[in-house]
Amino acid sequence: MTATLTANECMICRTGNAEEAFFCTTCMAPMSLTHESVVQGREPCIVSVIGDSNVGKTVYLGYLLDMLSRRAGDYESVPKGPFSINLQQTVMTHLATRMFPDKTPNEVDQWHWAYSQVSHQRDPDRWYDLVMPDMAGEAIATELDVPESYVVIRGLLERSAGVMLLIDAAQAAMGNVQADFFAFKLMSYIDQLAGLRSGDKVSTPIAVVLCKSDCCPQAFDHPITFVQTNLNRLWNLSENRFENVAFFAASVIGSIGYGSDADDNVITVPLHSAPRGILEPFEWLLTAI
Repeated sequence: MTATLTANECMICRTGNAEEAFFCTTCMAPMSLTHESVVQGREPCIVSVIGDSNVGKTVYLGYLLDMLSRRAGDYESVPKGPFSINLQQTVMTHLATRMFPDKTPNEVDQWHWAYSQVSHQRDPDRWYDLVMPDMAGEAIATELDVPESYVVIRGLLERSAGVMLLIDAAQAAMGNVQADFFAFKLMSYIDQLAGLRSGDKVSTPIAVVLCKSDCCPQAFDHPITFVQTNLNRLWNLSENRFENVAFFAASVIGSIGYGSDADDNVITVPLHSAPRGILEPFEWLLTAI
């Protein structure tokens, strides 16, 4: 932990706050993150999960946290505070009743934040302090278009030891350029934050996760070829400006049905979960950080 971080200083933007503050007055990050970090005596490793709206960030992150808490892949996970369990509880409860969780609100004080200590059985003495927030896709889009609209997003990415960039593979496979352009803009934003000279490359490890790959098996078979073919702008920028990018395919939902809500709007219904490729991006990031 940095020597300057105190119990009343926001972990994300370093603003000093009143002792009784629940949220930072500048970026609205929960002060409980700082309090837990001070108890541990070291600054945690921030992993930012970013992506467009409806890409599946909430479901992916909630499922990942739940798998870690159930010792999947021989991991041991200890949540630091009850607030760190809210996201996985929300996701797993909704999926168990064949519902998707509600969209993440744009208001930062309504986001779920997870602070956990994670280790692996092969190296039980090494623990990672991980802070992983569930950010709203619309908020990320606003920050890309109007920088510093969300101070917390800028602060998170500036301080992230690793990033998971989630992309809707099904959308990309259908030729919709929105997936490519949004990922292209996100990588450009990260590149800009690094402030490197031309010719230097960003060293922060980036795990590009092709979500909803159950809809396009070619993403699972050859993720790099899939990105080169369907997300060419992202691929070119990754090669030119980043030195540590890996590509993964993932899916959580095994099959989807359709229903209607109280207003007769068509809604998607997750019929059952069939997680695949959830842990692999996380494992790669831990080794790359």
